[in-house]
Amino acid sequence: MLDSGSTGFMMICTMLVLLMTPGLAFFYGGLSRRKNVVNTMVMVFVAIGIVGVTWIVAGWSFAYGGDGSLPFFGGIDQIGCLSVVTDLIAEAESVPDTFAVASAGAGGETLVLAEDAAAAYPSIINIVFQLAFAMITTAIITGAVAGRMKFGALCVFLTVWVLIVYAPLAHMVWGGEGSLIGKMIGALDFAGGDVVHISSGLTGLILCILVGKRKGFGMLNYRPHNVPFVVLGATLLWFGWFGFNAGSEFAADGVAALALLNTVAASAAGLISWMIVERMKVGKPTLVGAATGLVAGLVVITPAAGFVEPWAAIVMGLIVSPICYFAISRAKKAIGYDDALDAFGCHCVGGIVGGILTGVFCVPELSWTDFGGLIYTGDLSLLGSQVLGILVTIVFVVILSVLIGLIVKVLFKGSLRVDDDQEAQGLDVASHGESAYPAYLGLD
Repeated sequence: MLDSGSTGFMMICTMLVLLMTPGLAFFYGGLSRRKNVVNTMVMVFVAIGIVGVTWIVAGWSFAYGGDGSLPFFGGIDQIGCLSVVTDLIAEAESVPDTFAVASAGAGGETLVLAEDAAAAYPSIINIVFQLAFAMITTAIITGAVAGRMKFGALCVFLTVWVLIVYAPLAHMVWGGEGSLIGKMIGALDFAGGDVVHISSGLTGLILCILVGKRKGFGMLNYRPHNVPFVVLGATLLWFGWFGFNAGSEFAADGVAALALLNTVAASAAGLISWMIVERMKVGKPTLVGAATGLVAGLVVITPAAGFVEPWAAIVMGLIVSPICYFAISRAKKAIGYDDALDAFGCHCVGGIVGGILTGVFCVPELSWTDFGGLIYTGDLSLLGSQVLGILVTIVFVVILSVLIGLIVKVLFKGSLRVDDDQEAQGLDVASHGESAYPAYLGLD
């Protein structure tokens, strides 16, 4: 029976996840340079358009079509979501018209019970919910190439990437009984450690290497141009993440409530941990650092949100921030890649940490598999599955993202980046003909 409570819960969660992508635009926009803020934000916004169309046309089918028996791919039976209306009518017709009346309750009231007590919601909501996941994942990639990538090349890359990389990976983790990572390997990913964060952060790293470093990288000191924008974006992400994690239970039940609590606990711990590290390393805690720690805590709990106890969520938040801080402040300089807004250092690194710690802290009774976390069982099986799932994700994403990037590079005359004059001028004016902060000279 279709249940209005579950239906409302999933619709609200879906809308919260949709809010995350505009929130990311503010977060990235505030972190960018003044002359590139419009370009940085429109790169996020274009993901809304690209994914909003491609997911309905083919992405949903590639990820969740078919009967779930294939390890890498859903199917083509849901192309264009052509069966959505038919399924919706069938679901509506399946709702019973009659009710069974039970005996009086303890207080004398009459209890009215539906013939089918199973709570459910229209399956069409799943299309939008998963679309919102694909949207924010695709948008995260753009932060790595802020300030120097051709806008057209980025649009082509994202269009192909969401269909060829994201959708099959979602199937591999969540696509059914035959899925490679979720079922064959037995790795747990409650809301997107592999699918969302590792895939987007790693793709951002690959793309920023293919595009090349910004002019002056390593010599100029790049600072966020608008700290309030960063905080506004982090706040919207934080708010939307509650739908992201709690909604991944697909029911308004106790596990959804646990995921909600764990999301708060881990993000709070990540914020505190980042500020402590900053205080120790640079002498002063910063607001940008607090916002980044908040996001790192959200990332680390994503794969584990419905599997761990709240104390473990706090531990995970405390652990992830020093690791991400080191990746952003030290490893990036040592290796020499130019991930402009640290998509890799926060999302990929944080997602890997979260996936591994899920294998340590997962409560056995909450596991989707026959295995629980290491500290409860002393068994390395789940931890091994988590590591193997992460490795498969990395190999899959690297191979396909490099291939897509090289093909797009050829299509754009051998270069993914704007010319030197455009980069020096700033991409707001050079690529979009507008400025975030125009000087009107007194004229309004």
